[in-house]
Amino acid sequence: MKNQHLVTTASFRGRPALARLYPPFTAAWPGGDGGPAGAGYHRAMQRLLMIEDDARLAAMVREYLGPSGFEVAQAADGEAGLAALQQAAPAALPELVILDLMLPGIDGLEVCRRLRSLPGPASRVPVLMLTAKGDPMDRVIGLEVGADDYLPKPFEPRELLARIRAILRRRHEPAAGAADAAQAEPPLRFGSLEIDRAGRRVSVNGQGAALTAYQFDLLLALAERAGRVLTRDQIMAAVRGRELEAFDRSIDVHMGRIRAAIEADPKSPRRILTVRGVGYVFAREQD
Repeated sequence: MKNQHLVTTASFRGRPALARLYPPFTAAWPGGDGGPAGAGYHRAMQRLLMIEDDARLAAMVREYLGPSGFEVAQAADGEAGLAALQQAAPAALPELVILDLMLPGIDGLEVCRRLRSLPGPASRVPVLMLTAKGDPMDRVIGLEVGADDYLPKPFEPRELLARIRAILRRRHEPAAGAADAAQAEPPLRFGSLEIDRAGRRVSVNGQGAALTAYQFDLLLALAERAGRVLTRDQIMAAVRGRELEAFDRSIDVHMGRIRAAIEADPKSPRRILTVRGVGYVFAREQD
């Protein structure tokens, strides 16, 4: 990443206008009474990439998340962010991308589309999209193009931290004890569909299906309850780490993405069926 796309925390000092726009950052600053630092959070730094053209906001986020074990790099536009992801070695990829919707040049939706089409592990980096407050369609479209979660701006810093932790928990917790899980939990098979719980992989006719971490968890929650009709609330309750509010359309959007990945004809699904007025059911018998 080029140096001009990086900022330092010094760029926020003495910026009262930004503090007024995001008052929760000053009220819950690290090291203060409400900061996130505390027992259990001092650990190896986890890398995050924030694609955001507001350098001062990025500096505030970096300073807030630092005591909680996150190292935040900033890319000032979508092209720079994609270049950073493309050039990074697999071991140097960020744990998560915080992606602003409104960017100079290509917008956040296009960045997310391109990110998901990158070759290799870069395409699977989780994305938390920052959206315009009060515009649910932006959030719906963001989920449709591959974002894992969304957060309206301006946002509470504690909610940003909680959503980051929730996404990373969904991504990493199942990997713990994977060797034991491989023996205790063999892959689920439904016709040509295979769900490898230990490896967190999905394939149809031997071909891998591209799903985000959250979409994998949703599919697994349905498959483990095959034949049972589940409401949207029951599906969300079955997926760990989704403690925070989600708007009604979010599950439907994710289901559409899952169907696109595993159904022969997503418009006439045979694996994940909609039960009108109730929710969804995963077919027990499949081709």
